[in-house]
Amino acid sequence: MLRQRLQAALKDATERTDERAAAMLRLVLAAIKERDHCLRAAGQAQGAGDEEIEALLREMVAQREAEIAKCESQARLEQAEQESQEIGILQSFLPPRLGEAETRAAVEDAIRAVGAAKLKDTGKVIAWLKERHDGQMDFRLARRLLCERLH
Repeated sequence: MLRQRLQAALKDATERTDERAAAMLRLVLAAIKERDHCLRAAGQAQGAGDEEIEALLREMVAQREAEIAKCESQARLEQAEQESQEIGILQSFLPPRLGEAETRAAVEDAIRAVGAAKLKDTGKVIAWLKERHDGQMDFRLARRLLCERLH
């Protein structure tokens, strides 16, 4: 389903002559085809599913976030703005991320579910959160909130 949304978005971007979006979507679809090829070579006949595609999109967002930091440190603001626009395109296909209040509530739920009482329980809590909120949560924020709570 996600693959079809990406293909439809590429068609739409091409019709609107939005070159940046079209180029980004072509890049994403090419990366998906590469993933499909690798998965088929490994014996998985189906190719990449929505979960693998979401993981690929998250990787691409992380790459661009790192590039933005690099560009800003070198005062290349135009390129940083371009990377930021690409992130926006990629994130439009990802499920929305939890806000700080929602993350705080999830961390509290995880602490109760795992029975965490000390900082040494952090790994168990994060593992519990990843099982339930993978791709939806900023785990750096969750870890910070967890450490504040258990400290």
